[in-house]
Amino acid sequence: MALRSFVTGAAPAPTVDSDDTATVRRIVGQLEAMPRDKARFLAGFAYILTRAAAADLEISDVEEQVIERLVVEHGALTEAQAVLVAEMARSQSLLYGGTEDYLVTRQFKELSTEEDRLALLRCCYLVGAADDVITIEESDTLQEIAKELDIERAAVNAIRHEFEPKLAAIQALLRFRAS
Repeated sequence: MALRSFVTGAAPAPTVDSDDTATVRRIVGQLEAMPRDKARFLAGFAYILTRAAAADLEISDVEEQVIERLVVEHGALTEAQAVLVAEMARSQSLLYGGTEDYLVTRQFKELSTEEDRLALLRCCYLVGAADDVITIEESDTLQEIAKELDIERAAVNAIRHEFEPKLAAIQALLRFRAS
């Protein structure tokens, strides 16, 4: 997976970095056995997935399960570690949201490659589509995330096109045409 290439490097145990947001510091603190850069990366990754899920002000069980699965797959974590990371990201998102959303996404951008950012955006779409519909609020948040990650419009459109059948607006249009 694209994100694995970033997280396999060895580094000293995590320490507090003045550039880290409070959210990233809390999650990294729980992952002290992990290389610092990997923990920071995964903290941001999980938080942004949670941000996508919470866009409609609700994180469903199925969205949480998809987040955990994606954290296992892209972070090379055990299922137990992924559950911990996903739960902490969820708690931080619910507690802080707003400005923290932007700050964590900006920090992830600095820690990642373009390939990592594209993979993250695709994962955000997977989370949004977990319940078979990407609501308008989720779609708007996905567009904000893409913009904050500085992903080119053509790449965003290509990913969005993959998920068109799950977009609430497209589903409504198809129901309207069928009636």
